[in-house]
Amino acid sequence: MPSKIDLHVHTCYSDDGMSTLREVVDYAEKKGLNGIAITDHDTLNGTDKALKLANKKELVVIPGVEVTTLQGHVLGLNITTSIPKNLGLIETVKKIHEAGGIAIAAHPIVLIKSHIKQRTASASNLDGIEVINSSAFPFFLSTRLSQTLAEQLKLPQTAGTDAHHADEIGTAYTLVKADPDIDEITEAIRKGAVAPFGKPISWKIRVRRGAFSLKRRI
Repeated sequence: MPSKIDLHVHTCYSDDGMSTLREVVDYAEKKGLNGIAITDHDTLNGTDKALKLANKKELVVIPGVEVTTLQGHVLGLNITTSIPKNLGLIETVKKIHEAGGIAIAAHPIVLIKSHIKQRTASASNLDGIEVINSSAFPFFLSTRLSQTLAEQLKLPQTAGTDAHHADEIGTAYTLVKADPDIDEITEAIRKGAVAPFGKPISWKIRVRRGAFSLKRRI
């Protein structure tokens, strides 16, 4: 039985995250997910607490991080070691592997976020490409171009919501042919035993995010 995992979730430990760890874990369970990956921006500070909360529920929490590189963002999954930000993509992926994790290119082709170019991605030894990101804009073009990139590089295709508020969780998810176990899930992703699914977040949510970001800056 495949595991249904949202592989890109933020919490209040991200500067732009709006939900507590408890809210994130509770809502993931409510949405019927088997697991989530906590991927806050350039920090692992919330993962230990999230794992403790998940232990009280039937939910797998994959410790992770969304690392800012000089050539885009990368999800480091199944790691508990901090990865420095603002390094080159190739060096960042190497450090994620040295930490025992897998590296997924996050929203590689979108208009309002940094891109990962094919030549750079090809040389970086990535483990997968996030082809569906519910927060990406424009969603359908981003999805199509990201799928094309994954096909060109012959890499596994994943999906995640890029949730910044708990009620966004599960809008996109990856079906992983593995039991709900962190190591089995990450190994299945590495082998390509995955299928991405998802849709865009609503305009109402996009407006809410914008208002929250503006409020944080004031």
